[in-house]
Amino acid sequence: MPYDEGLAQRVRAELDGLPGFVEKKMFGGVGYMLRGNLACGVNKNNLIVRLHPEQAAEALAKPHVRVFDMTGRPMAGWIVVEPAGLETPAALKRWVELGVEYALSLPEK
Repeated sequence: MPYDEGLAQRVRAELDGLPGFVEKKMFGGVGYMLRGNLACGVNKNNLIVRLHPEQAAEALAKPHVRVFDMTGRPMAGWIVVEPAGLETPAALKRWVELGVEYALSLPEK
């Protein structure tokens, strides 16, 4: 299944103009990098967000959020937000902001 281009465009609009913003095709979808670090991405119709592992544990308690696992070996700090958790612009913005905060806290690659 191709990724949701409408969701990808919504995410792009949130990230445009941020430092070192690059879009890359990855994991069958698209990933959004800031200064060489993945902040978030779109896979199928879901938003993938990279968070500090402690933030990810908190996020998993929220509705429509699950661990991102494509290989049977989930990576610490990576979550999936399903479409029901992204319906409003404010909800999408908050998830993207969390990914941006974490990506910008990492050393530039």
